[in-house]
Amino acid sequence: MAVLWPTARGFAARLIRWHKRHGRHDLPWQNTTDPYRVWLSEIMLQQTQVATVIPYYLRFLERFPRLADLAAAPVEDVMALWSGLGYYARARNLHAAARAVITQHGGRFPHDPAVIAQLPGIGRSTANSIATFCFGAHAPILDGNVKRLLCRAFGIEGFPGSGAVEKRLWTLAAELTPARHGAIYNQAQMDLGAMVCTRGKPRCETCPLADTCVARATGRIAELPQAKPRREIPLRHATLLVLLNDNRVLLETRPPAGIWGGLLSLPELPEGADAQEWARRHFPCRVVAVSPAPTLVHAFSHFRLHIAPLRMQVEPAPHAMEAGRQWLALDKLAAAALPAPVRRILEETASAERVRDDEGQDRDRGEQH
Repeated sequence: MAVLWPTARGFAARLIRWHKRHGRHDLPWQNTTDPYRVWLSEIMLQQTQVATVIPYYLRFLERFPRLADLAAAPVEDVMALWSGLGYYARARNLHAAARAVITQHGGRFPHDPAVIAQLPGIGRSTANSIATFCFGAHAPILDGNVKRLLCRAFGIEGFPGSGAVEKRLWTLAAELTPARHGAIYNQAQMDLGAMVCTRGKPRCETCPLADTCVARATGRIAELPQAKPRREIPLRHATLLVLLNDNRVLLETRPPAGIWGGLLSLPELPEGADAQEWARRHFPCRVVAVSPAPTLVHAFSHFRLHIAPLRMQVEPAPHAMEAGRQWLALDKLAAAALPAPVRRILEETASAERVRDDEGQDRDRGEQH
């Protein structure tokens, strides 16, 4: 038997009316029922804002206009296009799911939300969203925006990421989903959460639910939804070797699992190891000069990483390059699959190398005169 929520009456109708006048209607992934395009947007929008996603989305479709193009591409090409967007497991799963659609579903994207949810990297809410927008399914969604909206509108206590609270939210979301216009309703929920019922400084005066919102009536807008229980975020340290030779830098492909999985990165110096000796032994090379570079701190979801780059001018001994390693010209960084902090390190390195080359040319001209 369905639970009767005190503010549920007319909930969907209010949101649909609001969306018609105030919602977003012209985003690049709207006004289409192509599951590939909708799915791509759903994955890119996880943990990432719309303004950040749009240029990545457009570049991705330009390179891989169809799901079959994505499935046929090397994963390295996919990672290169994803570089800078973060949460790189999304890109690996996207590629794996595209191949699964080709091999397991004959190239046709499945229509059933339960089947869609079995593809790599697709959870229940994303599967329901794809099925709703593309195939007319009657299915609730529960992304971060919707969780926040429901917690405030109905005064739901507890951290929404906990099992018990999430289960309660799924029950509520299912009961609120209208029998008709499900796609418009789901889009309205996401838009209202993103544009009005925001995490900070919500625009309650423009909200279509203002007169029934429990959080507003009880003065608890800032408290709901309840935040994740705080825990100390650990700080880790890493020394990355920037091995330079003739305006090239040595890069390694990261293992598929773990941070920056599958991306190109700088070799990481083991803790306690002597940098010059370790470099000579593992590459091999002759170290000509060593200079520290500016440090930086990069935040991940569960820890912060303090990165100390160490620039080393080297003369590599002639040898066959091991699998997974390559020399990359510093003027070719744009197309490389690099994590954001590594790209920043290398861009600063390239700038420093240009200055060093200019100074050397000035000295040469001075000696000639």
